[in-house]
Amino acid sequence: MTPDSGSKELVITCEIHAPREIVFQAWSETEHLKHWWGPKGFEISVKHLDFRAGGSFHYSMQAPDGSQMWGKFVYQEIKAPEKIVWNNCFSDEAGNIVRSPFSDLIPLEIRNEVVLSDNDGTTQLTLCSRSINATEEERSFFEGMFESMKQGFGGTFDQLEQYLSRMN
Repeated sequence: MTPDSGSKELVITCEIHAPREIVFQAWSETEHLKHWWGPKGFEISVKHLDFRAGGSFHYSMQAPDGSQMWGKFVYQEIKAPEKIVWNNCFSDEAGNIVRSPFSDLIPLEIRNEVVLSDNDGTTQLTLCSRSINATEEERSFFEGMFESMKQGFGGTFDQLEQYLSRMN
């Protein structure tokens, strides 16, 4: 599956105050991911992590109100400690791709690429996201979500920053 041609790409860049190798490690191990991945206030439980091209990360997210949803990454490319490319989707407990619980217009799959650049002891993290095999209506809806997605990812990356600061 390839990203939709002609679709707009969400791009988020932030600075993480930790060395690139440590930031990469936080993306690659269950013990780290469960502490920072996902929306603020959600509890993440990792069902499975196979961090390699062709592997997957399958997890559940429990909201403060007790509701639960599942997500899954399927890793496309990993180049330590520089780049991680994965397709992201909502899933059921068995790992099957399902529609978002929020809207049927959210594309079934999103391609994400994180690039980590060394910046004198800190890390510049750049996330690029684009829909995959989406209808025109799904692409348009996805692109209309960019501002709220920037806020959501901003909160997730704040959690990453806070988690890494506690590790040092």
